[in-house]
Amino acid sequence: MIAAVAGSTSPELADLLERLPPATQATLRANAQRWDAWSPAEQKLFRERAAQWDALPRAERDERRERWLAWQALSPGERALAQSAAVQYASMPPDLQGAWRAQFNAMDRSERRGWLLGPTLGADYAILQPLLAQVPEAEHAAMLRTLRSMTPQQRRDLGVLAQRTPPDARAALRRELVSVSAQERGDWLWRRLQH
Repeated sequence: MIAAVAGSTSPELADLLERLPPATQATLRANAQRWDAWSPAEQKLFRERAAQWDALPRAERDERRERWLAWQALSPGERALAQSAAVQYASMPPDLQGAWRAQFNAMDRSERRGWLLGPTLGADYAILQPLLAQVPEAEHAAMLRTLRSMTPQQRRDLGVLAQRTPPDARAALRRELVSVSAQERGDWLWRRLQH
């Protein structure tokens, strides 16, 4: 499929396609196969949706992409909780929906973005934010796995510890937290909070 795609492009693009990592080539092949399987009407509909997407302001596209990626990162259980909350919200009277929307919009942007981590971590984000504010991309997945494996009380304790930890020592705290086993984490938090 790469060859088929490359055959309809400029030589420079064809050369670039062949130099892409194998995983990216596989994605492009799958996309090309999906495209070839669509009817002309489906292809037209996709082109229209793509044009609508391209017409959106860059900031809105970025925000939507961030929300979609955050949704993809949630576990099935977290998605079910979020969907249940959405159903509950949709069943509320409009004035109550408006009040909840206003309350959410009044939050700091960072706190609103914290809810992208899902219902569990979103609820704890305000206390964890000092620890999560500057997590390098390479450490992000391990940090989220660790936080999701913690009990609510452990996350609250970690929030207290994060508040007490000077900003220049938070990276070391994150590394130490991720390296501690789940079985030892409660004792580790207790010891750290006693200092």
